[in-house]
Amino acid sequence: MKLINAMATVAGLTGVSRILGFVRDILTAAILGAGPIADAFFVALKLPNFFRRVTAEGAFSVAFVPLYSEKLGQKDQEGASLFASNAFSVMMLFLVLFTMLAIVAMPAIISIIAPGFRGDELRFDLAVELSRVTFPYLLLMSLTALLGGVLNAHNRFAPFAAAPIFFNLCLIIALLCFTSFSATVGHALAYGIALAGAAQFLWLVWHIKKAGLRIRVKKPEFTPNIKKLFRLMGPGVIGAGVMHINLFADLIIASMLASGSISYLYYADRLNQLPLGMVGIAVGTALLPMLSKAVAAKDAERTQHLFNRALEICLLLALPAAAALFVMPETLIGTLFQRGEFTADDTAIAATVLMGYAVGLPAYIAVKVFSTAYWSQQDTMSPVKISVVTTLINIALSLILVLVFDFGVAGIALSTGLVGWLQLYLLHRGLKGQVNLQFDKRFKSVIFRIIFSTLLMAVVLLVVDKYLGDFVREGELAKILTLGGLVTLGLITYAAAVITTKAVSIGEFKKYLVKNK
Repeated sequence: MKLINAMATVAGLTGVSRILGFVRDILTAAILGAGPIADAFFVALKLPNFFRRVTAEGAFSVAFVPLYSEKLGQKDQEGASLFASNAFSVMMLFLVLFTMLAIVAMPAIISIIAPGFRGDELRFDLAVELSRVTFPYLLLMSLTALLGGVLNAHNRFAPFAAAPIFFNLCLIIALLCFTSFSATVGHALAYGIALAGAAQFLWLVWHIKKAGLRIRVKKPEFTPNIKKLFRLMGPGVIGAGVMHINLFADLIIASMLASGSISYLYYADRLNQLPLGMVGIAVGTALLPMLSKAVAAKDAERTQHLFNRALEICLLLALPAAAALFVMPETLIGTLFQRGEFTADDTAIAATVLMGYAVGLPAYIAVKVFSTAYWSQQDTMSPVKISVVTTLINIALSLILVLVFDFGVAGIALSTGLVGWLQLYLLHRGLKGQVNLQFDKRFKSVIFRIIFSTLLMAVVLLVVDKYLGDFVREGELAKILTLGGLVTLGLITYAAAVITTKAVSIGEFKKYLVKNK
């Protein structure tokens, strides 16, 4: 399957999910706001997602997919099915035990990850209660991710890419239907998360059966393949643990700031996650099995081609997205979230947080490509070493920006953005000795044209948003039309620039599609 087609499939379905996610967030902001109940819920939402970075899209997947793809490349479908079934059973055993333990120990866990909640009976008790409802989502989504990895290895990218749609639909239903008989809006959303986990898991089970793939629950066996899987996972688990320390540090610092700080991080990150999810997840999902097969086949030309074109597509989309988030954050936050319980003051603070995240957006999307290059070679240790260094720097920088320079909650996001570029630099430097994973002539030529086109678009948006936007922002409809007009103007300006500078040409695009079979 062509890389660009696979990326388009994943990005398109991720885009649908993100749009529904914005509907969900708009409703959440209006109904829940940015107060103590919101802070408690967002902790309950983040907690299972922290551990997902180990068991779902994190260490497990990046170790599992190359091994499974390798067996498919050897035409060993029976061996691949047995390996997947055994991995499924082992994962289920460990996660059931871990989930039960976490539910019992939830007060201690909340005390660790949100120490600012201690002494605040409302936030602490709610966070414990809601987290006990949401935590089983970890088990369901981890098993869903394994099934998704199997389907992706067979070039069936749509089912797993569509799974998050169910998540957003379930939370929208919870907001509209569960709140009337729930203790709080936070409780309704927590129940929605539990329902979403079950819906996504059943969706993937159905597609596995539809594809004729045999994944069954069996007695867990620690075979040589499973032992190799755990060896490859080891560095990834450490890396994910380090990342958790980083995320927990952000949560700890934010919990000690003014009420609503955790909520500001969440709402700003939702906008940041739109391009990061559509582009970053798409390239990681589509590129890993393809690059793994190219590396296993020792096809240096195809490896370099996949690496460079993926990076080129990422930056072509990520740079203008980051620029737009940076130059008009208040317009975006205000139009999407400022209504009901979410006030103009909330918008102003969340906008500064969004600017900090936007600084690092292109870097984090490019990191997906570089990390995939390591994982495809079954090298899970090198990215971990880099993650350890950048995490320690990020925590230190966050504390400096918040405590010394008084940046407030925006300092947490700015630190994250700046450290993303350091992580990208270190990953690139680690690949210097590998000729098939270096920038080719086409990429070196195109990148400067993309940067110029992005800067031109940013200037146009900045001027129009600053000097003309205030005339047409009164009223809900006017705000929506203004944002739509700015987005359209940005797209037209950027498209014209990349075509004029020949950063993108129709001829090259067609040639790429033919070449990347």
